[in-house]
Amino acid sequence: MKLIGMLDSPYVRRVAISFRLQGISFEHKPLSVFSAFDAFAAINPVVKAPTLMMNGGTVLMDSGLLLELGERLASSDRKLTPSDINVHVQAQRVIGLALVACEKTVQIVYEHNLRPAEKRHQPWVDRVGGQLSEAYRLLEEHVGKADPWLFDARPLQADITCAVAFRFSRESLPDLVGAESHPALAALCARAEATKAFSAFPFPTP
Repeated sequence: MKLIGMLDSPYVRRVAISFRLQGISFEHKPLSVFSAFDAFAAINPVVKAPTLMMNGGTVLMDSGLLLELGERLASSDRKLTPSDINVHVQAQRVIGLALVACEKTVQIVYEHNLRPAEKRHQPWVDRVGGQLSEAYRLLEEHVGKADPWLFDARPLQADITCAVAFRFSRESLPDLVGAESHPALAALCARAEATKAFSAFPFPTP
């Protein structure tokens, strides 16, 4: 299998790290949806990252769906979702908040980097920024209970997505998302980044 997309995308990175932890073999092909648009389109005409090309040629997309596939492929001892339904519900809440944080970070980045300044709608930026802050406020409360991980003795999907999201937001919006105001998230992120799975797929730095 081939995983297509850049590691500066939290969606690509969460899949790559998860597959590594699940023992799923794949090749990572770092194509940008911007600078390598045509090459990406040759693989997936809708140009969505992450894209997964199966060994039989079927092309799949969307990180949530790829992670669902990973859970089906992983052995029982390497699955990343809790088996207990009540714990699973709490894990899904954490993942949902982290994905909101990713989405709002992307919206702010696109608003500043892709839209001309004279066409920028500041009330919209302020609204999205408020949603981002609230997502991280709620995540900080959840992550403060991690010891050292949220729902198991090893990192599960909630830990992975939280850590990937927080690193992405900190790198993309350092003036809005900082370690000082989110100490529990910063600590979780540091623990995660120190693992072999995260180190194998590092967030690209200049």
